[in-house]
Amino acid sequence: MKKRYLIVGSSGFIGSKLLALLNSSNKSINTINRSSQITSDNITEYICTLDQDELPKEAFKGVEVVVHLSGIAHDMTDASIMENTYRKLNINWAIRVASVAVSYNVKKFIYLSSVKAGGKQTSDKCYTENDQYVPEGVYGKTKREAELKLLSIGDKSDMNVSIIRPSLVYGPGAKGNLQFMLSGIRMGWFPPLPKIKNKRSMIHVDDLVRAIMLVAEDDRSNGNIFIATDGNTHSSRDLYVAMCGVVGREVPGWTVPKVFFEIVALFSAKYRYKVGKLLGSECYSSEKLESLGFKARKDLRDMNETSI
Repeated sequence: MKKRYLIVGSSGFIGSKLLALLNSSNKSINTINRSSQITSDNITEYICTLDQDELPKEAFKGVEVVVHLSGIAHDMTDASIMENTYRKLNINWAIRVASVAVSYNVKKFIYLSSVKAGGKQTSDKCYTENDQYVPEGVYGKTKREAELKLLSIGDKSDMNVSIIRPSLVYGPGAKGNLQFMLSGIRMGWFPPLPKIKNKRSMIHVDDLVRAIMLVAEDDRSNGNIFIATDGNTHSSRDLYVAMCGVVGREVPGWTVPKVFFEIVALFSAKYRYKVGKLLGSECYSSEKLESLGFKARKDLRDMNETSI
């Protein structure tokens, strides 16, 4: 009998890839989404608006693995004005799903968190799961609170809970700052970044969903938190050069000096935040995940390619 998965939030950037991988692996799949996206006879779909509709409990019948992907995924500087919404969708909704999963004897619950749950970095070293600091911003705080509550549910029940903290996810269909930068380079207005040695961790969406599958199938993952990266560190310049290759543009022979961005950052907190995101370091280690046998197959050159 095929193992049955339930994906909560399969219509998003990551969820759609996971759905495709599970479907290609001939798994039995239930989904809970805000809108219809049925693509196969292997998929049984349930429509539910997050934190508004009654959770469709029949979606949990016969399910062995729940993968919870839904929530607010944007880390915004003004997110404090939406703290109630963040708490409802990143914490309360996840707890509701996990609680119903326990009542239906689900064996495994995987929560997609974020490296932001580990707290703000204070050095250039690559942080591990053991480097836990106070998360910065409502996004990181709500992700961390959800992690702790879900792990507690796992400790008090027969359901095994595992947490995956992805680093910055890239791949075809990625949104946010990566799409903004890629579009700017394609149209020729995004400036050539300086050759600095900052360290940023990233992972291709195809590799992330493979990591989710690995954690779902390996009992050694039970009760653990795993950081997911592609195993490399990338400078902002590396990212810029890779994006030039993706859109078919020559890398300019000149760069904008770092001091220019530092001067821009002096004008406001908003600019400081954006420059920090662009040129700062956010380095993480995925050695713990790799100890389960994970190895990334994609790199920045595959930014607009997928094999799933």
